[in-house]
Amino acid sequence: MKTPIIILNYKTYSQASGENALKLSKIADKIMKKTKVNIVIAPQFADIYRIKRELKVPIFSQHIDAISPGSHTAHILPENVKEAGAVGTLLNHSERQLANDVVRESIEIGKKLGLEICVCAPSPEESAKLAKFKPDYVAFELPELIGSGISISKTEPKLVESSVQKILEANPDVIPLCGAGISSGEDVYAALKLGTKGVLVASAFTKASDPEKKLNELVDGVLRFK
Repeated sequence: MKTPIIILNYKTYSQASGENALKLSKIADKIMKKTKVNIVIAPQFADIYRIKRELKVPIFSQHIDAISPGSHTAHILPENVKEAGAVGTLLNHSERQLANDVVRESIEIGKKLGLEICVCAPSPEESAKLAKFKPDYVAFELPELIGSGISISKTEPKLVESSVQKILEANPDVIPLCGAGISSGEDVYAALKLGTKGVLVASAFTKASDPEKKLNELVDGVLRFK
């Protein structure tokens, strides 16, 4: 997938569930087509199939479990996520953390299915460790800034730069991203200037009073950088 990239995590916000998820996805699809900036959405599992049937915007699931088809009630089957229309998945978000051995196994399973994998990491050091497992992306996110509206790219630039350096030293094939508090085009631009190839965004878009205006603003940060 081309970079720079903006990944929109819908989490489980009511503003991004069911019919609202489709509305937000239509906005993302429209802006992606208009600006040619690569946008990926990560809706809730139950919304993936419906969105995929109607739109072209790439979809990541929010998680997969390291399982194969069988007796695993209530788990997230990677094959099912792909069949529903996802082209990739998030893993190890701070709100759904996993042991490193489980992350490694999940990456291996997902990549065998052709899913792109974006692993989240809470520190530059952990970013490097996870990069060695060969995901497609590692996204550095300080947990305390997630959902805060306080941008990691503005308040912790040295940590972002460190994460990029450590990720690429551990595995130059991995694409470094960052997230946590990214709320404006300036935040996106700052993240890209620090060496990342994209950002993760959640509440700034999903809970915005005008999501289309907000996403255009975020995309402007990419266009300014390009």
